[in-house]
Formats: sequence, structure tokens, C-alpha cells
Amino acid sequence: MKDVKMVVTDMDGTLLNSNHEVSHRFFEVFKILKQQHIMFVAASGRPYYSIVEKLQPIKEDITIVAKNGGLIIQNERILLANSIPTEKLSELYHLVSNLKDTYPIFCTKQKAFILRTKDDLIHTFSEYYSNYTIIDTFEDIKDAVIKIALYHTTNSEAHIYPFVKHLKPEFNVVVSGNHWVDISDAITNKGHAVTFLQKIHHIKPSETMAFGDYNNDLELLKCAKYSYAMSNAHPNVKAVANFETTSNDEFGVELILESLVSESCKD
Repeated sequence: MKDVKMVVTDMDGTLLNSNHEVSHRFFEVFKILKQQHIMFVAASGRPYYSIVEKLQPIKEDITIVAKNGGLIIQNERILLANSIPTEKLSELYHLVSNLKDTYPIFCTKQKAFILRTKDDLIHTFSEYYSNYTIIDTFEDIKDAVIKIALYHTTNSEAHIYPFVKHLKPEFNVVVSGNHWVDISDAITNKGHAVTFLQKIHHIKPSETMAFGDYNNDLELLKCAKYSYAMSNAHPNVKAVANFETTSNDEFGVELILESLVSESCKD
């Protein structure tokens, strides 16, 4: 691990515990990562502002890959932004807004547009999309949409994915959590974003460490020699990752990062 120059981690189910919190233990090990000039990237399906809320103390020292790779921001400068083609958006809106027991959220750079629904669901969504506007029609959506997030109250893989998977390969359609399916531009994924960062920073896959737990992390893990699945990860993720760590509630990311900085300190 002495060659690692970049660490990339997913947020929900990975760096965040089950209460959606970042541990003090992570912030302590991050100080050493920074001292050792190891680049840190937070890569999530969450929007940029939501990731910043979780990592506020270190926001100026990290790179953020938001919306599953649809947006890369470093020091408040946009490095990459992929949006769904405008001419396709109306068609997608009518499809997803008519799916049974499915609740769509249309994500732009600055905010989320949530199709009007029950207050308890709005409260659930606000954990991920605190900057939102409730809409009633397609015409209420403003700005380019980077990602459409679809929510199901019980199981997205069983009850949403079968009805939208036909959109591939024209779009990237991925089960991103137990409750979530995400639709974005065809080239948009975390792996594409990390490859972009590797190129501009001259970092090889053999110098990259990555952590993930769900299917929207598959391409990310393939970009790193030191790829870790959480013990709570989807079976697909465990099949792709080269290594496994403990769960997000057992400091799985922190344990590996502490080993990483310990190895580096030996030099």
C-alpha cells in the first residue's frame, strides 16, 4: 500500500455509518492522509451540497464526485459535469412518474426537484437532498438534470429496476441502494469520474485505493488495485473488489486507512 496516492470512498453504507454520520476517527486519519499528500475523493450518488454537509471540516482539502460521477468539484471549481440530454428528459419524466410505488427526484447541479408526495417521504429524501423544490409537472423542472433518483419504500432492485433496465445502454441505469435506482447519462458513473481524475493527476490504478458497498460502485472499484468491499456490501460488489473490510458500522474504511498511513509512515 506504500504506493497509494489517491483514496476514493463511497459515502452511504461505506464511509457513513447507519446513522448517516462520519466518525471522528475518520477525520483523525484524514489529517495524516493530508500530511502524506494522499489525495482524498468522496464519491457518492448524493448531490455535492449533501456531501459537503457531511465533510464540512475538510471540504477545501478534498475532491468531490457527486451524483454517481455526473459532477466533479474541486475547491468549488467544476472539473466535469454530465447531464441527461434535454430532448430525452420529457420521455424519461413520463416513464418514471408513472411507475407504481416509485418516487422520482430530478437532480440538477444546485438542487433537487421532488415530485409531490407524502410528507414523511419528503422528510426521508431531505437527508440526501436538503436543497429541494417540490414540483407538480415536468415544466417545473429548472436547469439541466444530471441524475434521476428513483425511490422505493421496500426494495428498488425488485420493484423498480426491472421496469427501467431497458433504458440501457442509452442511459446508465444502476441500483445504487436498497431503496434507490439512479438514471443518468450513458457515460456517467463513478469509474468514469475517477479515471478522469487519475489522468489529470497522473495517478495509476495501482496507486489508487477505493471503497464501496453497492452496484453504483462497481466501475469505481475496477479503477483501483486496492479495491475494498464493505462486509455489508451487495454480493456484486464483493465479487468485483480485490479485498474486503468490516462494515460501515465497524469502521471498515477507517481501519484500512489507518493501515495505509501506518505503512507510509514506515518510509
